[in-house]
Amino acid sequence: MDPQPSRKRLPRKVREQQMLDAAVQVFSRLGFHAASMDEVAERAQVSKPLLYLYLGSKEEIFSACIAREADRLVNAIGSAALNRGDDPADRLWHGLTAFFSYVAEHRASWVVLYQQARSQSDSLAAQVARSRSEIIDTVTELVRQSMESPARGGDGSDYAAMRRESAAVAHALVGAADALAEWALAVPGEQPQATARRLMNMMWVGLERRAKGEGYHAPEGAAGTDGPGAPRP
Repeated sequence: MDPQPSRKRLPRKVREQQMLDAAVQVFSRLGFHAASMDEVAERAQVSKPLLYLYLGSKEEIFSACIAREADRLVNAIGSAALNRGDDPADRLWHGLTAFFSYVAEHRASWVVLYQQARSQSDSLAAQVARSRSEIIDTVTELVRQSMESPARGGDGSDYAAMRRESAAVAHALVGAADALAEWALAVPGEQPQATARRLMNMMWVGLERRAKGEGYHAPEGAAGTDGPGAPRP
């Protein structure tokens, strides 16, 4: 009888990534509390002792999954948005497309990051919050650039006010992207480029008008219309 072929020994880093891949799938399907180390080890095709040796406890593995997937998402958006020429609209569209592509291609990762991590411990929720903050910072800068024009003090004389408004718009835009991502996953055949275009149609037209100095004027006497950050005429 021929001897059984020996299993190829993989470098530790490669094996760890395979374990994390397996863990993401198990956590996304069962949730953190229902998932077991046995199931993760079985899906990764490793022994449970090796899983503990390489990645630690279930909590440590879940944290490692969040860190890896958050970095992947942030890097995908940043690379797409910041390496696409000088036009802020084009860069934002590419960044949004990268975001929706990530969600479509890594559905299990999205479930772990945005549906499960936020409901776990404060430290895990903080990891997600940090990655979200990095995304918002990138979008804020793109929005700020889009608002720079002679009509809105493009010489930098009102940088602080513009930065504040840009940050507010970026938070709204990222929140809308989160909601649209959930919607897109439930719509058969929805493509990331189409979802990105929907969001650009909603947001960018308004940004272009704001860049020209236009703004919404609330009814006379409405509370808060004369405070800091009120639209300039």
